[in-house]
Amino acid sequence: MERGSLLSHSAIVAREMGIPAVVSLSGLTAWLASGDQVEMDGASGVVRKLSSVPNG
Repeated sequence: MERGSLLSHSAIVAREMGIPAVVSLSGLTAWLASGDQVEMDGASGVVRKLSSVPNG
């Protein structure tokens, strides 16, 4: 998530559902496109793009 904190609604819902989440990643929506595959480490907060969807 680009905005938020550990106490934001999206982070709390992710925890309740057992879904890993990383919050407060500035510029995330400019860096990723729909369909891009990413790997994230919820413990360290590191997010890495694995593949990109071609434009067009």
